[in-house]
Amino acid sequence: MKGVRWDPVFDELGFPRDPDNLYLQTVATMLESAETVDLKHRVKIILAQPKNEIMVHFPVRMDDGHHKLFKGYRVQHNNALGPYKGGLRFHPDVHLDDVKSLALMMTIKCSLVRLPLGGAKGGVKCDPRALSEGELQRVTRRFTAAILNDIGPDYDIPAPDVGTNAQVMAWIADTYQMSTNNRTSTDAMRVVTGKPVEIGGSLGRNKATGQGVVDVLIEMLPALDLPMTDLTASVQGWGNVGSWAGRILEKKGAKITAVMDHSAILRNEHGFDCDALTAYCVEHGGIAGFEKQSGGSNKGIGGEAITLDEFYQQPVDVFIPAALEQMVKAREAEMLQCKVIIEGANGPVTPDGDEVLERRGIPVIPDILANAGGVTVSHFEWVQNKTNHSWTEEFVDAELNRYMVMAARRTLLARQKYGVPLRKAAYCSALEHLGDVYKVRGIFP
Repeated sequence: MKGVRWDPVFDELGFPRDPDNLYLQTVATMLESAETVDLKHRVKIILAQPKNEIMVHFPVRMDDGHHKLFKGYRVQHNNALGPYKGGLRFHPDVHLDDVKSLALMMTIKCSLVRLPLGGAKGGVKCDPRALSEGELQRVTRRFTAAILNDIGPDYDIPAPDVGTNAQVMAWIADTYQMSTNNRTSTDAMRVVTGKPVEIGGSLGRNKATGQGVVDVLIEMLPALDLPMTDLTASVQGWGNVGSWAGRILEKKGAKITAVMDHSAILRNEHGFDCDALTAYCVEHGGIAGFEKQSGGSNKGIGGEAITLDEFYQQPVDVFIPAALEQMVKAREAEMLQCKVIIEGANGPVTPDGDEVLERRGIPVIPDILANAGGVTVSHFEWVQNKTNHSWTEEFVDAELNRYMVMAARRTLLARQKYGVPLRKAAYCSALEHLGDVYKVRGIFP
């Protein structure tokens, strides 16, 4: 199949021959890397399918009094390294195979960063922007009740993802605590990370994924022969990850010259005022209208609206896809005018896109490395909760940098060792670690 190398494991496990299936693409990347590191067949088939796939349907009373049925998922991929860990996504396009793919990525991501956590993911098929605050809270609490017996502070620990935030995590933690036998224990609040600081959330968690993107980029720039001086970047997706990455890069002297989200695509050759853009986005629910409100053409001003093709063709040093999966296919990869891509989102570049970029000599710093900052600081939050400690933001940032730098160096070492692109190198490093764990743990019985 175009873009996906068919592996005998697919036939063994009865996988569909669908090259556009995100889960098939992710497993194919894993299996190619597994072959490179000579991973045992038994570990390959274990990693090729999740341990548990949970699907629930639950009714929620809407503001107008009628009840609507929602579909939710929790996929627990692997817990060989530790408790299941992964975000919850509220989005209209949440599907089982996508959630499975993201859960597998979490397993690989935690292994690469050497966190004592496994991989999971979940979500609810809904449009959070179309829900009132009351409806969103009822959806969240009802979903939590539906998966109550499948999560726990030492078993499976959800976190924020697309369409969810610290407030949603607070509702989940409260629902879980009030619905378990251990109602009075603050220990039950460890069931989620990414919580508000007032109830045990970690300082630095909100910016962690974007901060990790920048930490990895700065560490890898010398190996990619790209200086930080006068760096330019474009950002696809101005949500939590994209906006924080843009703001942090700008403070380090870079210029963000093109941005896009669900509402608009904007360009400013002088560089956006990323703090002003983020404040506008929070107030208006998107970046649309920022250019009209600001006017003019200097830095700090809104710039101009452009087309999607013009966005991809914007000449920049770094392109940061930080929106959703499968945004950069072969066509988009041919248009890109950048020197390096760093994936803030999960799976934004398809296998076809990867092939084009490799042919064009544009390196891709992969998602399992670049956006691992979120789960890393989630781990820090979980440790702080478990030990009843609170770390300073400076300490959190320093520890995050240490973890991200080491993961970046492991990836560069694997690239040198195996002579493969960065994505495959990151998978190779992670799979070597998982292989070692299964070697000493064995497989029961």
